[in-house]
Amino acid sequence: MRRIVFDIETTGQMNGGSIDFTNQELTIVCIYDSETNEYSSYLKEDLPKLWGILERADMLIGYNSDHFDIPILNKYYPGDLTHIKSLDLLKEVRAVLGRRLKMDNLAAATLGAGKIASGLDAVKWWQEGNIEKLREYCIDDVRVTKELYDYAKKHKSLKYKDFDGIREIKLNPTNWETPGDTPAITHTLPF
Repeated sequence: MRRIVFDIETTGQMNGGSIDFTNQELTIVCIYDSETNEYSSYLKEDLPKLWGILERADMLIGYNSDHFDIPILNKYYPGDLTHIKSLDLLKEVRAVLGRRLKMDNLAAATLGAGKIASGLDAVKWWQEGNIEKLREYCIDDVRVTKELYDYAKKHKSLKYKDFDGIREIKLNPTNWETPGDTPAITHTLPF
């Protein structure tokens, strides 16, 4: 099964103090491809190179990806990325815990190390034109997401820090990698 772990960064446009998802502009997409065992990144102008990779994926894996990453990325894709099976780790955690957790909290408790920066830093780096720092941050978020996914698959749980210490969230990854119902899409691939 070809799994693509991914994350996007955006311009972070605000509307009245909160992020306005409808006005978000993509700055970079970073992925881990299980088929090649490599990480790569794509600026907005590079997206045509990414489409063929996503179209050949059996599953997309992200954190808050069903709510944020996929809808924003879909604004640029000529088809509909929701037709590719996806696993949103935040959605899995929320289904069990009943609330959202920051990825940094899960990473620190589960993996022993948190994220290297925040999304606000990514917006600042984009505005400053510091593309390499932005790329480094986004790829690291993909690495953290991949490691959380791998841990959850192996241990059937993730950990988080609460007010009274480290707690465990029991997860059921049994069906995570079963094939999706939707056939592969080929909106940009040559026939």
